[in-house]
Amino acid sequence: MMRRRTTLLTGCTALALTFGATACGSSDPVSAGGGDKALGGQTVTVAGVWSGSEQKNFQKVLDAFAEKTGAKTQFVSTGDNVSTVVGSKIEGGNAPDVVMVPQVGVLQQFAENGWLKQLSGTTEKAVDTNFAPVWKTYGSVDGTLYGLYFKAAHKSTVWYSPDAFTQAGVEPPTTYDDLLKAGHTVSDSGLAAFSVAGQDGWTLTDWFENIYLSQAGPEKYDALATHELKWTEPSVVEALTTLGKLFKDKQLLAGGQNGALNTDFPGSVEKVFGPKPEAGMVYEGDFVAGVAKDQFGKSIGEDANFFPFPAVGAGEAPVVSGGDAAVVLKDGKNTKAGMALLEYLATPEAAAVWAGAGGFLSPNAKLDLASYGDDVTRATAKSLIDAGDSVRFDMSDQAPAAFGGTKGAGEWKLLQDFLRDPSDPKATAAALEAAAAKAYKG
Repeated sequence: MMRRRTTLLTGCTALALTFGATACGSSDPVSAGGGDKALGGQTVTVAGVWSGSEQKNFQKVLDAFAEKTGAKTQFVSTGDNVSTVVGSKIEGGNAPDVVMVPQVGVLQQFAENGWLKQLSGTTEKAVDTNFAPVWKTYGSVDGTLYGLYFKAAHKSTVWYSPDAFTQAGVEPPTTYDDLLKAGHTVSDSGLAAFSVAGQDGWTLTDWFENIYLSQAGPEKYDALATHELKWTEPSVVEALTTLGKLFKDKQLLAGGQNGALNTDFPGSVEKVFGPKPEAGMVYEGDFVAGVAKDQFGKSIGEDANFFPFPAVGAGEAPVVSGGDAAVVLKDGKNTKAGMALLEYLATPEAAAVWAGAGGFLSPNAKLDLASYGDDVTRATAKSLIDAGDSVRFDMSDQAPAAFGGTKGAGEWKLLQDFLRDPSDPKATAAALEAAAAKAYKG
């Protein structure tokens, strides 16, 4: 995100929440070349969380679709609360045709509300042929395919400044304890260890999920993701305690806890890779590379690099993923063109457009890895594809939106509260369980 929820520094923002005339981008049909122009004169409205460079790069994909089909496209950025915004537009009779849904829980909610159209046989065949089965599972509700995962995220990557590591004399760590030790060494050399985007609660869920998957193991991770396991379970308290060791250490956090709580995701990347570095590392998904490259001109692999999120305790190194699924709304004004867009998005051709621009991973196994612009991204993409069905999907993205995907509420807010005061993991676990119980019952 893919969560998600990677609201970037430039471009149209969620100020334009009215679909249609206030859409953030558009592409006009090309008068000659490419495609049969079967959709000439038709407009497809697409809504999603992307802004800044992500929106700009997705627009290139929409432009390629327009050239191929003759359709016009309009994209509008919803901001993080995609569920609330899209729901209000449906109720107001002004629904988009396609939504790029950043959470499994939201996709399930949309399907249960009866808002979604089943994807075409053409799209389903492409998913069966080009994608690992896990992606079809996450795009389906009760065995019906509603969502096509177009953009994936490898969310077990810690990004660092090679210059900062060289100055501190540290190597990329392979255990969580060594990660904190390396952080202290970086801090002793003059930079804070970590830039944490605490203003965006979703980044904190990602921290927790990687620690929990490694420390508690995949079976408990799956059970907690579906709320078969309560958040008051000792393994949750243990993971929060592990996370709290970082959160309470002011030497490790750029700006301390208050600084972290006032730093959004793009700001966290800027503090490591911007013109005035304040920290040596920033944890987040592969999409950090897109910001470092597009916003700050960094050469990926030279000026910015990553290491896998390290193993916690006796556990295995975690592999957490996420993704944005394209869905077609029943109440859209042009569902036929919307379905045609999804058929296009299911192709390696569409994925290659964004892959070349950077800040993107595709779960499409048929995409040629040469389409990616640098060796680091190619390696990350290969890791994700090779993981196949063993990858674990972002836990908060699987939860009901009220718990796992709403700004200022649920898990996002409670982990922000925990960052502010990490002294009582048991109390935080109890608060998380209360919020989860309410959301899952709803």
